[in-house]
Amino acid sequence: MFEYKLFAKSVLGIALSGFMGLSQANAEQIPGRFMPVIGQASAPVGHIEFCQNYPQQCRYGTNTPLVVRLTKERWQELLDVNASINTQVRPLTDEQLFGVAEYWTYPQGAGDCEEYVLEKQRQLIALGWPPSALLITVVKDLSNGGHAVLSVRTDQGDLILDNQISSILPWYSTPYRYVKRQSARHAAAWSAISDKRVTTVASIPE
Repeated sequence: MFEYKLFAKSVLGIALSGFMGLSQANAEQIPGRFMPVIGQASAPVGHIEFCQNYPQQCRYGTNTPLVVRLTKERWQELLDVNASINTQVRPLTDEQLFGVAEYWTYPQGAGDCEEYVLEKQRQLIALGWPPSALLITVVKDLSNGGHAVLSVRTDQGDLILDNQISSILPWYSTPYRYVKRQSARHAAAWSAISDKRVTTVASIPE
């Protein structure tokens, strides 16, 4: 309960600080609670191969994507799953594990960022979370390298579960530039993200 109250307070504080700075900032640079999705995007090669290997995981579709009400019980589920997967999975690259640059699968004790994301997504779905609220998301990290996180769509906004940052944060409070994410309407499709925030990550062509 204490951590849930802290989370709600932190989200409110970030929002208020943003509004207070409106007179000094371009309105387009003030982030909303939900990341701006602007249309279709190509699926990562790793996810295309994942769907070929696990077709049942990519068949989900809906015309009414859900946003989950973030109760204290749901918040605790996010905390528990995020912490347990971050602790249980050893960080190893696909090159080390499979001898290839990119390969998405469920972790067998080890994996890189995609394995963390896929396992968190799978465990939350098993707890009753709707797949349309649990979206694999591709970002650029502080080194302009590709990285994957899990976006969780809640009534408090888009929250990020990450293996590099232990805390669960609103998307706009992470140090990443958001590129694209799994579609909320179909598990095999992807959507582009228009991230125009001023960040420490350089803007480079995709």
